[in-house]
Amino acid sequence: MFEKYQSVLPFLIPLIYPESTMSIIKPHKLGIIAGPGSEFFTGKVVKHLRRLYVDRYAKVNDALTKRHGITGEELLRQVTLLDDLDSKKIPTGKLPSQFHCPDVTINVKYTRFANGEEKAEIIDPVRGLHVYIIHDVSNSFPIKVAGLEDPRPLSVNDHLMFLFTTIDAVRLAGAESITLVLPTYPYARQHKKAGREALTASLFARFCEELGVARIITLDIHSREIENAFSTCHLENLHGSYQTLIALRKLIDFSDPDLVVVSPDTGAVNRNKFYAQGLHRPLAILYKERDYSVVSKDAKNSNIKSINLLGDVNGKTVLMADDMIATGGTLIIAMRELKRRGAKKIICIVSLPFFNGSAIENFDAAYKEGVFWRIIGTNAVFQGKDLLEKEWFVQADVTELFARVISRLHHGRSISPLLDNRKFIQRLVDTSQANPNAPVPADKDMFSD
Repeated sequence: MFEKYQSVLPFLIPLIYPESTMSIIKPHKLGIIAGPGSEFFTGKVVKHLRRLYVDRYAKVNDALTKRHGITGEELLRQVTLLDDLDSKKIPTGKLPSQFHCPDVTINVKYTRFANGEEKAEIIDPVRGLHVYIIHDVSNSFPIKVAGLEDPRPLSVNDHLMFLFTTIDAVRLAGAESITLVLPTYPYARQHKKAGREALTASLFARFCEELGVARIITLDIHSREIENAFSTCHLENLHGSYQTLIALRKLIDFSDPDLVVVSPDTGAVNRNKFYAQGLHRPLAILYKERDYSVVSKDAKNSNIKSINLLGDVNGKTVLMADDMIATGGTLIIAMRELKRRGAKKIICIVSLPFFNGSAIENFDAAYKEGVFWRIIGTNAVFQGKDLLEKEWFVQADVTELFARVISRLHHGRSISPLLDNRKFIQRLVDTSQANPNAPVPADKDMFSD
């Protein structure tokens, strides 16, 4: 009986079970939008997505042709047939000779008016799509949008207004769901209050839920307490530790017995403990004694009375990890103290290298003095040539991580392995310590899809 209907099954399955076309072979009903100033980051994410689907199809092709005793041409014909049945338009043209990943990008026109008002206009149809909006709201470099004769820097609030108008435009255009991909969560440092002040981190969460956002994907959020501000929206907090360790592996030998991890302050102990455990190295802590009768104005005029070190860094290679670099003043103070105590080489890992104000100049001057050796930061924050060309700055790429999370979420697969990356880090460290000359693995060699 089954053989009798086998030839028409490809027609019946999409009609009876429309959602069954959401296979792992192609990103059906997926749309990606780039916010203003996020085009380069988004382009890299989309490029990784396309490669992921091409690689996945090759694996599916090998498995199914053997399992069902068919040729690759026959499988491609079946896949194309399902695509044509799921298409909103009547298919035309010749059958493809090889697998192609469809274009998932959605074009948007951003406009800033003379009075400062802003809007987003969706150019391509999004009805029925699961839309992911990728927006670097911390990008303070000049950006060209419609209505501006020349590129102009946008503030965080400008970015947020563009983001909100994009969300609303996508919702009104009939999108099935909206997910925000925010490499940096806005107002993350305003997550608690001491007096009569706003909890802006939670205020942003309420705005997003009111606009119908289903999920937010971010990187190394400043405080996990922010997650408590959401009631209907899901917050996925990714970690750039694996990608930064890949960059670190190219700089030092993980089996070096003189490597020590140092927490720059008590607030970063858990983060640095994570690296110390992963690298199987000792953990030291810097403790700053402060005189709170003195008002701390900046890094040069702070209320730090003394700095104490719990641990030994004399003659050691020091690794410090923090979530972000804003002005970087306190970090430079910490590195100077470690250098004064005999540290041989200092490397700092940060997930969000903002480098606000005169931070680049301050770090450049400290580097020339020999205060530190390298700063490793992810590309979750847009960086200009003035930073990327510095000898002391090393960039770690997290775009493939975001691509894999988007793909897994879109197909209803677990993202737990990407949220808790300790297993991959352990494999990287153990392999590197066993053979320091082994080639550095890429993300695609460690994460299985």
